[in-house]
Amino acid sequence: MSTGPLIVLVGPMGSGKSTVGALLAERLGAPYRDTDADIVAAEGREISDIFVEDGEEHFRALERESVRAAVAEHTGVLALGGGAVLDAGTRALLTGLPVAYLSMDVEEAVRRVGLNTARPLLAVNPRRQWRELMEARRPLYTEVARVVVATDDKTPEEVADAVLDALELKKK
Repeated sequence: MSTGPLIVLVGPMGSGKSTVGALLAERLGAPYRDTDADIVAAEGREISDIFVEDGEEHFRALERESVRAAVAEHTGVLALGGGAVLDAGTRALLTGLPVAYLSMDVEEAVRRVGLNTARPLLAVNPRRQWRELMEARRPLYTEVARVVVATDDKTPEEVADAVLDALELKKK
């Protein structure tokens, strides 16, 4: 029996990693885990509060440890925070795993994430910030991904089906 996650989801904030991850876990009869939720639970505060109070560098250190633990321990569907792929060590951990990159364009991101959110990296000029984040992150998402699934104009159910099909996994 192989170890490690059945599926790892990566992609930008708002791409549906949490929603699609929970659907995939249900369809596969497997547990679901979200590294951002792990951090919130461990810290007892929201990610936006960690950014404001302790800074992005501290959050990224928490994120690296959260991803390392999840990849080592979790055998179901795993969703990573949008910036997790920025760390070279995290990208190395994902090598050989069934990683699906949930992609979307900026207009879809605006519809999903909105402009008035508590997302710390989109605090000023969200459209420009999102485009800049994606310019830096898209190559990293692509680097770690076994498959890329566009989420634009798709329901979470359609995205989950596309991930299962792309990774050639069967529903239970």
